[in-house]
Amino acid sequence: MNGYISVKEAAERWDISVRQVQKLCGAGRVDGVIQFSGTWAIPENTPKPTRTAVSKPWVKKSTAAVKEDGSNG
Repeated sequence: MNGYISVKEAAERWDISVRQVQKLCGAGRVDGVIQFSGTWAIPENTPKPTRTAVSKPWVKKSTAAVKEDGSNG
């Protein structure tokens, strides 16, 4: 398809894994991407998406109870 590249080509250009490109496409982070028959088509001049801060829900917060005045006891 003229004007578009495959996930594999994008992965090589952006120096990331094919799976990471697929995840970026699925998350809507790649501008102009289209999907047909389970295949992503990426506009050939689309830049690599930039990183964004992501919360880490798997990181446990401190288990110590802190009162409103800031003390632990």
